[in-house]
This record gives sequence, C-alpha cells and structure tokens, in this order.
Amino acid sequence: MDISAKNFLFFIFMIWGFPLGYYRSKFRKIVYNTDNWIINFKPLFWKELKGLFGNIYPNNHEYIKFRNFYLFYLSIYLLLLLSYLFI
Repeated sequence: MDISAKNFLFFIFMIWGFPLGYYRSKFRKIVYNTDNWIINFKPLFWKELKGLFGNIYPNNHEYIKFRNFYLFYLSIYLLLLLSYLFI
C-alpha cells in the first residue's frame, strides 16, 4: 500500500477516535450508576468489561441500547486500527 493510502487510513482512524472519550465516559456512567466526572479517571475495568460483553442491567433499555452502539463503535475502531497496521 502506498503512503497516501496509509495516511488516509490514519486520518480516518483519528477522526473516528475523537468521540471515543465521550462515549466511554457515558458508558462508564451508566455501568457504575454515577454522574460524577471522577469516574473517567478511575481504572475500574472489570465491571465495565462485564457491562460491555455481558448484560449487567437487563431491564435498563438505555444501557442495552448504548452498550450495543458502543460495541459497534469499538468494533469499527478496531477494524480501522487493524487495517492501518496490517494493510
């Protein structure tokens, strides 16, 4: 792959990554049931991973909807990263 295509993939990867902080913050606030902004800096990963790949709140439709969206977003992010690294 030539340099311009690799630069284009890097540009798309960076643009796609801009809202990642906002989405992760929103997801963590739903998972940990808090509105405190400190949750963005705490390394509490296990419940977040259980919430991402499991169903910790089966009756919370906001959680389920946002979890599905966040999984989709992260999967596209991973595909962009892998295509940049291996193509």
